[in-house]
Amino acid sequence: MMSCNYSSVYSFSSISPSSKSAFTSPSNFNVNPRICCSAGGTVAEPKAISATEPLLLDAVRGKEVERPPVWLMRQAGRYMKSYQLLCEKYPSFRDRSENVDLVVEISLQPWKVFRPDGVILFSDILTPLSGMNIPFDIIKGKGPVIFDPLGTAADVEKVREFIPEESVPYVGEALTILRKEVNNQAAVLGFVGAPFTLASYVVEGGSSKNFTKIKRLAFAEPKVLHALLQKFATSMAKYIRYQADSGAQAVQIFDSWATELSPVDFEEFSLPYLKQIVESVKLTHPDLPLILYASGSGGLLERLPLTGVDVVSLDWTVDMADGRRRLGPNIAVQGNVDPGVLFGSKEFITNRINDTVKKAGKEKHILNLGHGIKVGTPEENVAHFFEIAKGLRY
Repeated sequence: MMSCNYSSVYSFSSISPSSKSAFTSPSNFNVNPRICCSAGGTVAEPKAISATEPLLLDAVRGKEVERPPVWLMRQAGRYMKSYQLLCEKYPSFRDRSENVDLVVEISLQPWKVFRPDGVILFSDILTPLSGMNIPFDIIKGKGPVIFDPLGTAADVEKVREFIPEESVPYVGEALTILRKEVNNQAAVLGFVGAPFTLASYVVEGGSSKNFTKIKRLAFAEPKVLHALLQKFATSMAKYIRYQADSGAQAVQIFDSWATELSPVDFEEFSLPYLKQIVESVKLTHPDLPLILYASGSGGLLERLPLTGVDVVSLDWTVDMADGRRRLGPNIAVQGNVDPGVLFGSKEFITNRINDTVKKAGKEKHILNLGHGIKVGTPEENVAHFFEIAKGLRY
């Protein structure tokens, strides 16, 4: 397990000469306490607890911030030695993700080492399925398995509306504990799956390469699919509100498979249900930031703000400057460094961070990867990513 010790080190400029006009070098500041990690790299020691809101929330709301907030998708996971040790003791993913103590411990593993500006709940987008009468499991080496894939109107009729307080009380308990542990030094993040992505899993029976079953349903029996999508939309709106009431300060919606749709089909089978979720949540939680992530969304980018979300998370296949231009000035962006960059040299990682932040500009940007951290990523490179990111100054 990675160990850390406290020391004082100088923070040198992480900005290339070409971008110094946009940033202030951290080396112009006083010596800062740092946390030195055995895996290599350092991250800043947390400042004293403040009554102000977390940096991430300020950035999303367009307030002036000294640097972009940073967190990484899948920052708690298989690349960390501490997580690997837990997996040896608790080999079942569902055991790890449905136990309050383990959820809290795993969620806090990257927080204790890297001090990201966002601490995301350790869970899975499929977690609600059991509570909707859709039995499933997540098998090591295989991924999600839906035991009885849905394909008919009768199948959809059996799907229950999700009541999170009854089905996943451990999620609420874990978020409440995380909020207390993090104590506003970072934003606590929840997340849910989007209706079309959830429908894809339960119709395909798991992950898919061609999505032929969900598309057959969409194009041959659209009424059946719409009925399923409506159940997921109603349920996920409830789930977001439950997470927020339990302690989540922002919630990310993952529509991982919506980009398998053509733009015209996205407008029928994904966009209306995303809009419905956002509108429903905003009625009761108007100030809750909602983030939308859809991998490979370059062809749909202009349509994503139509959902009403506060933040669009870009994947790495979209140039950040192009993404900003296409999305417009009124929406925040998240991303979008290629996760593969973390396999590069520290200099290479630094340069890509600088490039992304420079192109994103000084307002409404959350620094992140364009996808989750890959298995096998060197832990010391993740430490370096956070060190450089947290040393940036606009």
